[in-house]
Amino acid sequence: MIAALTLPACTAPAPYERVDCEPADRGGQSVARIWDEQVLSLIRQVVPAPTVHARNLFHLSVGMWDAWAAYHADADGYEYLEMHEADDVTTAREVAISFAAYRILDWRYRQIGDLDTAADELGATMTRLCLDPEYAATDAGDPAAVGNAIGEAVIARGAEDGSLEEARYVDAGYIPLNEPLVVSESGTVMADPNRWQPLALDEQISQNGLPIPGQVQSFIGPHWGHVEAFALLPSEDGTSIDPGPPPRLGDPAGDAAFREEALEVLRHSSRLDPTDGVTIDISPGALGNNALGTNDGAGHEVNPATGEPYPANVVLRADYQRALAEYWADGPRSETPPGHWNVIANVVSDTEGLELRIGGEGQAVDRLEWDVKLYLALNGAVHDAAIAAWGLKGHYDSARPISMIRHLGGLGQSSDPGGPGYDPNGLPLEDGLVEVVTAQSSARGERHEHLADHVGEVAIFAWRGFPEDPETERSGVGWILAVDWVPYQRSTFVTPGFAGYVSGHSTFSRAAAEVMTAFTGSEFFPGGVYEHHLAAGQLIHEEGPDDPVTIGWATYSDAADQAGISRLFMGIHISADDVEGRRTGAVCGMDAWALATTYFDGTAHD
Repeated sequence: MIAALTLPACTAPAPYERVDCEPADRGGQSVARIWDEQVLSLIRQVVPAPTVHARNLFHLSVGMWDAWAAYHADADGYEYLEMHEADDVTTAREVAISFAAYRILDWRYRQIGDLDTAADELGATMTRLCLDPEYAATDAGDPAAVGNAIGEAVIARGAEDGSLEEARYVDAGYIPLNEPLVVSESGTVMADPNRWQPLALDEQISQNGLPIPGQVQSFIGPHWGHVEAFALLPSEDGTSIDPGPPPRLGDPAGDAAFREEALEVLRHSSRLDPTDGVTIDISPGALGNNALGTNDGAGHEVNPATGEPYPANVVLRADYQRALAEYWADGPRSETPPGHWNVIANVVSDTEGLELRIGGEGQAVDRLEWDVKLYLALNGAVHDAAIAAWGLKGHYDSARPISMIRHLGGLGQSSDPGGPGYDPNGLPLEDGLVEVVTAQSSARGERHEHLADHVGEVAIFAWRGFPEDPETERSGVGWILAVDWVPYQRSTFVTPGFAGYVSGHSTFSRAAAEVMTAFTGSEFFPGGVYEHHLAAGQLIHEEGPDDPVTIGWATYSDAADQAGISRLFMGIHISADDVEGRRTGAVCGMDAWALATTYFDGTAHD
């Protein structure tokens, strides 16, 4: 992960002349990159709301793009359409970009977001860039005023974009159909097993380690399908892209799939114990290269950058699944999935020797042009991905696996009408995975011995649940009651506070992957691989791994696919959430890229 750039302090002079102040060497980073790192820093300090952060990333990108385009006769602005001239265009753009970025982020994270550190951070960044944040003119014609005007335009547009910014993005009209599931107690009661159920936790702590007021989840962004998008066309019901409903219990078209997908989640849960000794090759030569919406790939024959096969990377299956799940979960101080793909994009852009040819064609551009165009396309795509995914979440209001599995398992087993614990609406049996506790299976020395008081109930072979001390204890897998199942998560988070269908991770990631592929002109990461190294003992949810694990991907779409399936490994999504999220994200990414290019070439408003 790239750390935010720290520049030496200096005394801020008049707006943009930079007199009496020598800007620091940025190490090759553009001013747009500095502000992208700044917003990522702010995102990490607040409660994760992927929808809101995707919007903020996009609006920041719009502000920076418009400031750049204002000094380019052949480019179209998005929100600000006036054109300007300057003797020193580079300096003018940097100043305009900074003032636009400052105004937008100050509004979003200090005045709306109430982030205590925002004023100090943003003011310090301006001062270190030798700019005066107190300069507020919007009509003086100088670059600082241009930036302020752009910032005001973006803020004004955001007040009317359907996000409910004035209500702090809260849709007070949404009321969950199901009463909360109390995670610390067995089972669940659902008025409708196909609908989302909030969780009641002893304590709520977000994925980036911040406390969340209250003990019962609230649905984040059920109205988000109606937010103004970049390239998506609006729809009356908030579903600009609608693949149809997820599998539903009791629906002849989806009942079997509902149960099978619950079983698939349990299969993944049953593979989270490294003591089973099962190993797999997770190299790009063995995994990836899937058709869209599938996991049918068998990897890539060779690394195109080296012409050689990818070396094998054989690890314990449980270590791979846990490492992948935690990497894509975006743990403490997370920048959330939209920001995560900004981090990846920045790492790619920093690759030594990378030719900055947009779309892989034409003349190389300077880093500022590369960055403002990349951010507009990338963050336009993830903003649209949030709208598309949350539109479906709000519309279909689908259940999460913890509710599905506890509900089905609490009813009984649905496979053997003549057997114990039968209920036609229950969980299917599968030897070694889902079984009914019997007097024989719970006899002394047998696999269900510790469940002897639960004869007739459904048991599952799965992750045992939250360890008391995740730093020193590992839960492993074993036989537990289906009504007690929890995802591979922390006890203070368990499952995100919104419906499952479709997966936000899958949608964000595939949208970003499409843009990165188009923007760089290659489906492959520079050098043919992007890697993340997990040291021994670095897991968060429980102790481990015993040995270091390196996960990596050859292509942007490989990374996106594994981001999606990681949510099944965690147990917070079913396959339909992932698959349809990938497909939805692909549309978002391709459409955003196509629209972004019209702003680049000046044909957006034709």
